[in-house]
Amino acid sequence: MKRHPLGLRGPIISEVGFGAMGISDFYASSARRDDEEGVATIQAALDAGINFINTGDFYGMGHNEMLVGRAIAGRRDEVVLSVKFGALRGPNGMFLGYDSRPAAVKNFAAYSLQRLGTDHIDIYQPARLDPATPIEETVGAIAQLIKEGKVKYLGLSEVNPDIIRRAHAVHPVTALEIEYSLATRFIEREILAVARELGIGIVAYGSLCRGLLTGKVNGKFERGDFRSVTPRYTGQNLQTNLILVATLVDIALFKGCTPSQLALAWVLSQGDDIFPLIGTSKRERLKENLGALDIRFSAADMALLDEAFPDGTFQGDRYPGPAMHSVAG
Repeated sequence: MKRHPLGLRGPIISEVGFGAMGISDFYASSARRDDEEGVATIQAALDAGINFINTGDFYGMGHNEMLVGRAIAGRRDEVVLSVKFGALRGPNGMFLGYDSRPAAVKNFAAYSLQRLGTDHIDIYQPARLDPATPIEETVGAIAQLIKEGKVKYLGLSEVNPDIIRRAHAVHPVTALEIEYSLATRFIEREILAVARELGIGIVAYGSLCRGLLTGKVNGKFERGDFRSVTPRYTGQNLQTNLILVATLVDIALFKGCTPSQLALAWVLSQGDDIFPLIGTSKRERLKENLGALDIRFSAADMALLDEAFPDGTFQGDRYPGPAMHSVAG
């Protein structure tokens, strides 16, 4: 497992990180969760050399942080923890908006530290932009937590270039968490260049496009799976996208790997400043995905993938309806 600096100012992290979200939320009902397998999968990731774990205080309304805390108990010094905050949810799990006011930031951090069983968070970031709170105020609160030793680095998530620059002017931004894959390439238009100009590392989530690029999504989702109401994974959009995925499957077969491995390897090939997250709740899938680290692309391979999957090829919004208003592109 190779390791690189996360941005110009950040910690040294593994070339892939572990995204813990799916262990607790969004892909199935809580009745389908397997906490023991989830903990074992996080620990298997650590054993494989992954030292970067990404979670959010709203994943399972705290459930995910508690599982991560269990998994890293006794191994905290091996882990760089990235935590998102600010998303508000009701008892039924529905999203109620975002709160990134300074007092809320400190409140969220206190609860996260408790659930994670640690005295500091390595990277702390608002999950989405709070339209009612200037980003300068939110960043100022995180900067205060950094001074107090409760947080080490500032991160951002799903924000546009203007917000990145405004935040960076208050306190240096270490990481930008944002969706990036063969199916979602909008950051190449402007965001990636701005991040590189400012020395900000990219934490790429959704590198398998929430399973679409595995070749196994067919539109039949379990109860509680948010993809069932997301345009990219339903209706005619899905049918169009599955034709594209069939091309990816053929290229992977020719390359001698799985579609998942090919998709992850492509993100890895985009630069040492881009760190894709492996998001899975099962050890067997983790093992498969780690096979991406052994794949190398020729110039011809890269040209073929760019020609087959240019920006904008995949159809449908990546989030349901109103949720698209809170993301960068």
